[in-house]
Amino acid sequence: MERTIEGKAETSGPVPRGVAGFAYTEADEEKRRGVRQMKLIATGLLVLAAAVFIFAKVMDHNGHGAWTGYLAAAAEAGMVGALADWFAVTALFKRPMGLPIPHTAIIPTKKDQLGQSLGDFVGENFLSADVVRSRLHQVGIGRRFAGWLGEPANADRVTGEVSTALRGALTVLRDSDVQAIVGEAINRRVSQVEVGPGLGKLLEQVVADGGHRRVVDLVCERAEIWLVANNDSVMNAIAGGAPGWTPRFVDRKVGERVYKELLRFVTEMRDWPEHPARGAIDRFLRDFAGDLQSDTATRARVERLKSEILARDEVQDFIASAWSSLRTMIVGAAGDEQSELRLRARAAILGFGRRMEADERLQAKVDGWVEDAATHVVTTYQRQITSLITDTVAAWDADQTSRKIEAHIGRDLQFIRINGTVVGSLAGLIIYTVYQAIVS
Repeated sequence: MERTIEGKAETSGPVPRGVAGFAYTEADEEKRRGVRQMKLIATGLLVLAAAVFIFAKVMDHNGHGAWTGYLAAAAEAGMVGALADWFAVTALFKRPMGLPIPHTAIIPTKKDQLGQSLGDFVGENFLSADVVRSRLHQVGIGRRFAGWLGEPANADRVTGEVSTALRGALTVLRDSDVQAIVGEAINRRVSQVEVGPGLGKLLEQVVADGGHRRVVDLVCERAEIWLVANNDSVMNAIAGGAPGWTPRFVDRKVGERVYKELLRFVTEMRDWPEHPARGAIDRFLRDFAGDLQSDTATRARVERLKSEILARDEVQDFIASAWSSLRTMIVGAAGDEQSELRLRARAAILGFGRRMEADERLQAKVDGWVEDAATHVVTTYQRQITSLITDTVAAWDADQTSRKIEAHIGRDLQFIRINGTVVGSLAGLIIYTVYQAIVS
């Protein structure tokens, strides 16, 4: 981990701590040592050019031939190029030799303006709606995402990440808060909606489709089974309700007769779809369905019954406990890789990815959604994003910013000085050669 150095950047001692998280670190100091090495090389070339110039002038003064003029011209131009580039590079970070020359120490004095310009540049060239939309369209996110999601390993990864996030969210939520919200939402929703007409339409459709007949069949079957299994109990109950003055054998005969009639009635109703009792049930249900939709008194009674049911403690306790049961079930299923929930989620993700990979229209829709979302973000929050750049740069210490930037790009800038010396020397040699050719 990098630690902040507190001192001057020119030494290995401490440097001031950075502002707003911007600090001059050991890594910066290491780069700055590389910059100093390149400075020594560039300065060495300048000293070499000066030494060569002096040597050439001495040789020329002592009459050692025309070559001394060429050498002196190359060395002189090299010195000029080196000094000019030294001035240009130095002027970026500080005032050359401490002189208050205009347009020097550009980074320390123009830091805020540079930050503003950088923010404007990013906003205009990177955060514009056209640029973002064009770039995202070229990337083809829908196609890439479909191919990635269609791989089993990636589907497993997405399923695992979603399951982890789901378990974390459900674990953090407090049961009491969720139960209160769920209970309030259910009570409010049910209280606001009149259930009578809806139940009436549902019952009317069920009767029209004959869906209730299976219920009637089941009731008849269960009634027959019960009557057969409780023969004696039924006859004793009938006989026990007879007047005390009737003979016992008469009560027994009446009980047997009633029992047989009940059993016959249930059996016929079970086996005969057109039984009159079945028709009576159909008519009753149709009438009741109509009353639920149009009869004011019936609808009012249903609403009162609904309110009474909702007001019961058992119902409220059931609504409150439903969340706990649901949460436990989901958390357990999300944590089990072989649970039906995880397997179905994985299959759905994998299938979606493969369908999307083969469906260019779906890919285009996904591209459009992503482009619209990204465009909305950059157009809505462009100023906030660019202000992050300008505000951050404005919070930096000017001298420390200059040192940090120089540590990162100073090495390359020193090559400018080296190139200036070399190119200046070659240019001076060429100019002197051309001049000699003209005047000769």
